[in-house]
Amino acid sequence: MAAWLLGLMIFLVHVGGALSAVLALMSSRTSQGAIAWIISLVTMPYLALPAYWIFGRPRFYGYVSARGQRDTVLRRVLQQYRDRFDSHVVDSDDPDVRVVEQLAMMPMTSGNQTELLIDGEATFDSLFAGIDSARSYILIQFFIVRDDALGRRLKKHLIGAAGRGVRVHFLYDEIGSRQLGEGYLKDLRLSGIGVSAFHSSRGWRNRFQLNFRNHRKILVVDGEQGWLGGLNVGIEYLGQSERHGAWRDTHLKLMGPGVLGLQEAFWEDWHWATGSMLNLSWQPWVAHEQGRNVAIVPSGPADPQETASLLIQHQIHSARERLWVTSPYFVPDEGVQDALRLAAMRGVDVRIMIPERPDHLLVFLSAFAFLPAMLKAGIRVYRYLPGFLHQKVMLIDDQAASVGTVNLDNRSFRLNFEITALVADRAFAAEVANMLEADLAHCREVTLQELRSRSLWRKLISRGAYLLAPVQ
Repeated sequence: MAAWLLGLMIFLVHVGGALSAVLALMSSRTSQGAIAWIISLVTMPYLALPAYWIFGRPRFYGYVSARGQRDTVLRRVLQQYRDRFDSHVVDSDDPDVRVVEQLAMMPMTSGNQTELLIDGEATFDSLFAGIDSARSYILIQFFIVRDDALGRRLKKHLIGAAGRGVRVHFLYDEIGSRQLGEGYLKDLRLSGIGVSAFHSSRGWRNRFQLNFRNHRKILVVDGEQGWLGGLNVGIEYLGQSERHGAWRDTHLKLMGPGVLGLQEAFWEDWHWATGSMLNLSWQPWVAHEQGRNVAIVPSGPADPQETASLLIQHQIHSARERLWVTSPYFVPDEGVQDALRLAAMRGVDVRIMIPERPDHLLVFLSAFAFLPAMLKAGIRVYRYLPGFLHQKVMLIDDQAASVGTVNLDNRSFRLNFEITALVADRAFAAEVANMLEADLAHCREVTLQELRSRSLWRKLISRGAYLLAPVQ
């Protein structure tokens, strides 16, 4: 009997491996990924089968299904405000605007005001002031929230807002915030705050989906003020961690119709996590002081296409004079690498700023595998020296700049829910240029000779690390 049962289990594992190989063939986003999974699932199903169902799922199908229900309700809600919103939509005859709007699945809006927030103190002073100014509701989500001095300050401000009668909805990623204790969450709930994990593995079809993350950092106050960018909630983001030292990051405060794009992204995430649909204001608030054009681009594994990667490639192809990029994790896919090299070849001043100190060792080592080809093409690469560089910023000519949560790696391109603000405004681009010029003054430039002089074993390790880029 035991032998019969063992034989049945072996048979079922091999059948499962074969069926999963067919699924990998039909759904993998790259040919290399499909080949790797098919070979593994057929030849080593005992190891590959559980790995595939945890790490190999190409799309977040549960979120896709729920989005259909959400979109129906959202369209019905927004229709009530269409006449108030249309006058703030940027003319879509511009092909660059059309591309961004199709990727974002929402329009670029005018009448926005932006404020660049540099590093932790400025960012959290602004965030806490925004929370304290709330009159109706607060929507807040972070990838990482820690129960440390900064996390407790956030909790105090949120509880204070709830005490004034403000509706507060608090969303966190259960993987990124895995060390956040139940006591912290209980204090929020007892104060009347709506609290939920993102629940990427909610539902039986998604039970083994441990590889998807909600990497967004969003705060929306009353549908009028919004924040997004690179900072999470922890004292390391204030530069108070012995491991990381000084922390260089950038956030963005937004006021105007573009805030509703942030609100829509949170609204969708909250519905997925809780099943409930929030009753919010969709009346656009217009900033008359600046009137900047802004597109909010959410991206993630529920999208019909690889939104984050395509947005990055579009920004690269749009550059005519300069393209300055900062990213803490720089392992872009081949499409982005090719676009960067081509930009440099056509005379664009392409500069990549990455950390000197590693945060994730595999990602750090992977970059050495392809940096020589980039330097040969004329791309200039800089390493930031004073501490850890975590900002995700891109400057396109003197015309536009983006701030968001997207890293230039496979995880951000295909596995994480991310969000980016693209600001098409010369004055804002000048602000970003000044900020990046100050950062470049604290960098050292990487040379081709430096990379060539690395020992053979270091080069082999880098190539091996690069092969693991799809699962880093």
